[in-house]
Amino acid sequence: MVAKSAISATGGNADARRGRGRPPKFDRDVALREAMKLFWEHGFEGTSTDDLEAALKMGPSSILNSFGSKEQLYALAIETYMGEPTKYFVDMLNSSPDTRQAFENLVNAAAEEFTRSNHPTGCMISLAGTHMSAAYESIRALLAAQRALSERLLADRLRRGVSQGDLPADTNVEELASFFGTVFRGMAVQARDGRSRAQLQAIGHLAMRAWPDAKQALPKSPKSNRPPSLGRRRARRPSSN
Repeated sequence: MVAKSAISATGGNADARRGRGRPPKFDRDVALREAMKLFWEHGFEGTSTDDLEAALKMGPSSILNSFGSKEQLYALAIETYMGEPTKYFVDMLNSSPDTRQAFENLVNAAAEEFTRSNHPTGCMISLAGTHMSAAYESIRALLAAQRALSERLLADRLRRGVSQGDLPADTNVEELASFFGTVFRGMAVQARDGRSRAQLQAIGHLAMRAWPDAKQALPKSPKSNRPPSLGRRRARRPSSN
């Protein structure tokens, strides 16, 4: 359905006609999760105010009073998505002290999250806002900023791996983070197109082949319990010929 640019502030009569005001037991968090799923499934422009009213069981004036315009509601839905639904992203980046293992864990977790049956497939951020009219530039910019944030988190984890000796010292962490960000967005699109969890995992495992050669990484200095030598080495006697 064609989306309206904003929820009308003059929807009081419509509320009365449809018998939809704020539900007696209004739960803001539940309403935001419902809006999130709707936007996730259909996108910002593909979600109409009628869709929102039906999903939230609220009239237009009640939605306006509770959440503001459609754009404001969408921004709140993005905040909701960046909370619990994407918690796995940060958790997996910190799931192992070994950087490569952490990224492998993230690849597997992304394949699982993108194919869960209790919410729309794919990723709300990856799939949204790439083609939007000029009237919604603020929405496009919001989504681009969230994608950039994800890549910064990837780069930060890679940078930590370089400092710990898991990755070669000359690793271009920005490029590697951008590569994996592109892989995850591609996996999200594949999930939306109906690819299975196993197929997404196979894509992720292929991407891991681009991991920098560990042999080039700085060797980790082993801990030694042997006390340092205090004496000088004895000079070698010159050989007598």
